[in-house]
Amino acid sequence: MATKGSSSNLPVNKKNMEYSRPIVMSIAGLDPSGGAGILADIKTFEQHKCLGFGVASALTSQTENRFIGMNWIPLIQIQEQITPLLEQYRIEVIKIGIIKNLTLLRNLVKWLRLQLPNVKLIWDPVASASTGFSFMSNPDGALLQEVLNQIYLLCPNTAEAQFLTGMTDEQQAASQLSKHCNVLLKGGHSIAHKGTDMLYSSTGVIPIFSTQKNLPQKHGSGCILSSAIAANMACKLSLYEACIAAKNYIEKALNSNLNLLAYHA
Repeated sequence: MATKGSSSNLPVNKKNMEYSRPIVMSIAGLDPSGGAGILADIKTFEQHKCLGFGVASALTSQTENRFIGMNWIPLIQIQEQITPLLEQYRIEVIKIGIIKNLTLLRNLVKWLRLQLPNVKLIWDPVASASTGFSFMSNPDGALLQEVLNQIYLLCPNTAEAQFLTGMTDEQQAASQLSKHCNVLLKGGHSIAHKGTDMLYSSTGVIPIFSTQKNLPQKHGSGCILSSAIAANMACKLSLYEACIAAKNYIEKALNSNLNLLAYHA
């Protein structure tokens, strides 16, 4: 059981007065290897000159090539982690990773919107670990729409877009999802456009091409890409610019070594 401590006598920072860097929060799983989840997100935020905050949505037991198990964090405990940060800091973008189910995500997103009406929410809908472990059960369509209507950007890969919509055609799936929010369809696992991400927004569909070929795979590459987008947006890049810059960042991370854990610096 968690123990609640007393307030310290340290001075309270009033909404970022002491910080010149934008603040980005990740709500995601704790991966002890640091390759994915909140640890990978924090590394990415810091490399983009952002102050990164991390909130655990799950505790996992894993390495870059083994998944042993996990424990989900209840909504109330996620909120308890977030509340003191919201009271003290101006958080501009929040990236959300693995979440137990759509009901919890819906309730979390609604609560975040009450606290921060203008915050940009980026959801990386992680359906399974790179080792094959499944995180999400079949989505409820009405719940999914309710969530997406509150999200600024959804970042699925091909399998995740198909899973969320029940459609086999990845581009039709992304188009369906984009009726509710911006969508970046990641191309790493695509057959139709291998390596090319597709940005679906109100201005149309824009391809984001890879500058390199045959890059080594990395554990947590989707986490790194979505958190790089979040950091770029906190730094006031447009959505398109943020996705382009994030694509360059993840390709450098993929090419950083031949193993499964990326180097960020």
